[in-house]
Amino acid sequence: MAWFVVEIRYVQDKFAEVRPRHRDYLEDLAEQGVIAVAGPLADGTGGMFLCQAEDREALQAVIDADPYHIEGAIEERTVREFTPLIGAWVPPASV
Repeated sequence: MAWFVVEIRYVQDKFAEVRPRHRDYLEDLAEQGVIAVAGPLADGTGGMFLCQAEDREALQAVIDADPYHIEGAIEERTVREFTPLIGAWVPPASV
């Protein structure tokens, strides 16, 4: 399994209408353990989430099923693989 940081920039005139469906979708993924953390950026231009997936192809299926994507509320999306090493929710490394 791999972790990915996904950042989106909203289409400003579309995202507010789609937001409830987007949040429901991410909440379901969080309950499944797929999303570790998600939320909007403070300036209101977009949001980010940390997602676990088998590989980039599996991640693509997850982010393409997001209502923001389906309903055209994303102006730009960036995805970067991420390796968590330190943090309260990161399990200790096995020695």
